[in-house]
Amino acid sequence: MMMTKFMASAFVSATLLAGASLAQADMHPQVWADDQSTANGTVSAEKVMASSNGWLVVHRTDDSMKPGPVVGHAPLKKGKNMDVTALLTEDVSSGDQLMLMVHSEEGGMETGVFEYTLGASEDGPIKMDGNLVMTTITAQ
Repeated sequence: MMMTKFMASAFVSATLLAGASLAQADMHPQVWADDQSTANGTVSAEKVMASSNGWLVVHRTDDSMKPGPVVGHAPLKKGKNMDVTALLTEDVSSGDQLMLMVHSEEGGMETGVFEYTLGASEDGPIKMDGNLVMTTITAQ
């Protein structure tokens, strides 16, 4: 009887630890988005995980997969953000490649104002293990 209680307790503890690990893994910054039409002047991500308040930034890119000029952005809150839509600031044509990237809210002069320009440190890109937190899509 005592062994059964011990094993049940160990199982519950292991399950709780596994759940906590999965919850923490889910908190790593990440962007989920698919190829989509930009005819309405927007780009959307189905889900964005952010480790702090910041921005979903839409960069132009190409086959080099380097972030280019910013063509849109939307605010992010810390944690899970669903259906994030960024207004495009210039025309995007069908076939254009876009990089949806998580940027921080750090280093700028004003909180809540997107201050990044390509290569600047204000509201700059977030990196995990040295890699940009982003996904690339193609405008339809």
